[in-house]
Amino acid sequence: MDIITTKRTKSSDQDFGFLVAKLDLDLNKRYNKAQVEYDKYNKIDLIETVIVAYINNTPVGCGCFKPFDNNTIEIKRMFVQADYRGKGISKVILGKLEDWAIELGYTKSVLETGKGQPEAIGLYTKLGYSLIENFGQYADMPNSVCFEKRLMAD
Repeated sequence: MDIITTKRTKSSDQDFGFLVAKLDLDLNKRYNKAQVEYDKYNKIDLIETVIVAYINNTPVGCGCFKPFDNNTIEIKRMFVQADYRGKGISKVILGKLEDWAIELGYTKSVLETGKGQPEAIGLYTKLGYSLIENFGQYADMPNSVCFEKRLMAD
């Protein structure tokens, strides 16, 4: 059984950068030219709330969040390397991000994913996220699917 460890870090973290580059390759494969339209919304400079997951000291997954409004965070850049999927890593990362947001006083989480990522849609639905109308910059993006979840401390 592989043990998943995580660390809290910032967007300047080298392992996070490595994983985000793999995420971008994955998204470009899935969406081709359509991904260019989304890239401008995925800037991660100066994000202070990043989780990187490891198995045997190998960076295998990541996610981060940024403030959306005074009470809400937006989950961004969720990714697990293909060879490590199906091991519960994304669930661990999302849980750590939600816990961190609660510590910082946030009560709601929103996120956007794509119709071409059924595994992400399944994950968010399974973990209590509800489908909402596309928000903000995603309002007129036909490939986008948006979700929200109320965050509560244990």
